[in-house]
Amino acid sequence: MPTYYDAHNHLQDDRFGGRQAELLSVAARNGVAGMVVNGSCEEDWPQVLALARNAAFSATIRIIPSFGYHPWYIHERTTDWVKNLIHFLDQIPSAVGEIGLDRWKPGLAYEGQEEVFTAQLRLAAERNLPVSIHCLQAWGRMLDLLKAGPRPARGFLLHSYGGPREMVKAFADLGAYFSLPGYYAHERKVRQRETFMQVPVERLLIETDAPDQMLPEPPSGERGVWNDSGAAAIYSLNDPATGKTLNHPANLRAVYAFAAELFDEPVETLATRVEQNFLRLFKEL
Repeated sequence: MPTYYDAHNHLQDDRFGGRQAELLSVAARNGVAGMVVNGSCEEDWPQVLALARNAAFSATIRIIPSFGYHPWYIHERTTDWVKNLIHFLDQIPSAVGEIGLDRWKPGLAYEGQEEVFTAQLRLAAERNLPVSIHCLQAWGRMLDLLKAGPRPARGFLLHSYGGPREMVKAFADLGAYFSLPGYYAHERKVRQRETFMQVPVERLLIETDAPDQMLPEPPSGERGVWNDSGAAAIYSLNDPATGKTLNHPANLRAVYAFAAELFDEPVETLATRVEQNFLRLFKEL
């Protein structure tokens, strides 16, 4: 079985209901070797740190912690948020994220987003740490801010890249990596799939974004390439609070199968290249 690396998830999410040990066990059986677990705010940074420090977990799968303020939660930040972020970055080799800009979420104020984003980007650049970036409907401004810098010399990740295909080269020239989620296997995501065909092969990464961005179920009566006996079944969980379906970290194997079909290459070849890309960006973490 190939080795799989998840460039972006939220394993610490409370919606998993404390089942992280079970999730990691299933993921490991499905070939997952490493994952980047992204914090979103001061409240969940301790949970991310605890996962990365859990010896039993790290013996199963390499967990790379990432600490950052997601634009959805910056209104919750304390006056000491930068000091607190530095504290967590000092605790363990880690990345910065999830950070970014968002002009899509209804009711979310844009005020303050650029200030918080650039402060975290600067911190990552000073320490040369990889950054995981969220961006929705703010791609032009994101490009401007990244051009203005500073940026980490090792590069940065545009997680679940959904920007215009015409901007791929501009971002790549600045050091961007682009991670493909299984959510883009949904039939309606034609534009996103076409955009990823423009991503340089040396900058492609794969992600689950678990517990979000669930893959589609194959059509009734059809197994679908990502549910083929040579690939992987789709795992789902239920959120007891809402009844909604949650994405499982073990679905990374299915996302690779979807990507292999998209790029028309054997999953083994794809996995080898993505592993090289992942280890380059997250080197020494």
